[in-house]
Amino acid sequence: MQARQPPPLFDFPAARRLREALGMAPGHVAHDMRASYGLAHVTADTVSAWERGLATPNAAELAALAATLWCSPGELMGAARTLREHRLARALAPEDVARGAGVELQAYLRMEETGQWRGSDRQSAALAHTLRLSLPDFIAVTGRSEQLAELLRSAVTTRWQGYVRPVSKLLAVDKRTVEGPLRQLHDAYQSRMVRTLSWGASASADASGHAGRDFLDRVLDHFWPLVPGPP
Repeated sequence: MQARQPPPLFDFPAARRLREALGMAPGHVAHDMRASYGLAHVTADTVSAWERGLATPNAAELAALAATLWCSPGELMGAARTLREHRLARALAPEDVARGAGVELQAYLRMEETGQWRGSDRQSAALAHTLRLSLPDFIAVTGRSEQLAELLRSAVTTRWQGYVRPVSKLLAVDKRTVEGPLRQLHDAYQSRMVRTLSWGASASADASGHAGRDFLDRVLDHFWPLVPGPP
C-alpha cells in the first residue's frame, strides 16, 4: 500500500494576507476554486479554517488556492524542508522533477515518499538545478546534512586544509568555494576556545568544553553564512 502523503507546509497568515490584498472574501475564493478547479467540497468555511490554521490544504487544494490568489504555491508555504515540499513550492509535477533529475518516475516517487534521495552525483546536481535549490536546501533534501556536519567538526578541530576536497565534493562545488569558509570556520572555533580558556578561573575547562560542544553542535549554522551564494 502506498504511504499516505502528509499535507504540505502551509503559511496560513500569508493566505489571508494575499486574499485581503485582492479584495476577496473567503466565499469568493471558495467559489473560484469550485468553478475553476472542480474542488466541489471547498466552501467559505474551508477557506476560513485554512486561514486560521485549523486545517491544512492538500497538494491539489494548495495549487488551486495559489492560482486563485494569483501567487505561486511557494508563497503559501512555510520554509520547505523535504523533497516533496520543494517540488510543490515550485508548482512542479513529479514527472517534471524526475525528468529534470534524470531518474525513473517510480524511483523518484519512492525517494519522495521515503524522504531519502538516492540519486548519483550527476542526478543530484540536476535535481538542485531543476528545483533551484540553495546549497543548504540541496544538502538537506539529499540527506547529507549529518555527513557534512561531521566533516566540518573534524575540519575545525584539526587541520582544515585536509577537508577542502571532501567538503567541496559533498557540496558539488569548486574547491575554491569552500577554502575561505573552512578557514574562517576553523579560526572562529579556535579563537572561541582560546578566549574561553583565557578566563583563567578553575571553571575555565568546563566553560571551554561547553563552548566547544555548543559550537560543534551548531556547526552548520556557523558554516552556511560563510559560503558565498551563486553569482
